[in-house]
Amino acid sequence: MAKKILIVDDSVVLRKMVCFTLKEAGFDVVEAENGQEALDRLGSHTVDLVVTDLNMPVMDGITFMTNARKLSATRFTPILMLTTESQPEMKQKGKAAGATGWLVKPFDPPKLLAVIAKVLP
Repeated sequence: MAKKILIVDDSVVLRKMVCFTLKEAGFDVVEAENGQEALDRLGSHTVDLVVTDLNMPVMDGITFMTNARKLSATRFTPILMLTTESQPEMKQKGKAAGATGWLVKPFDPPKLLAVIAKVLP
């Protein structure tokens, strides 16, 4: 059975590119356009990994991760941050909120797949 990955990004173009890459690699994909929608998706989907943006309307990535880590189903689920933010203090906030890894945009398909291979059992 294919692993299921939740993609959270307010950019439709980037979300579609990430989804295409993951589907081509054999993953099932669930999409959300902000952190609140992602939390709603987690209520109805069991996922093996989350890839989320940081800066989004409604609920940002840090707040989303903090809330996702409170849910028993996603307490230990790997969460990768895929964002334009690269400042050390922002990465530290992400780590404190529960980020498993941090990737800086622009989106690099081989790099994303390599990181996913490292964090998924």
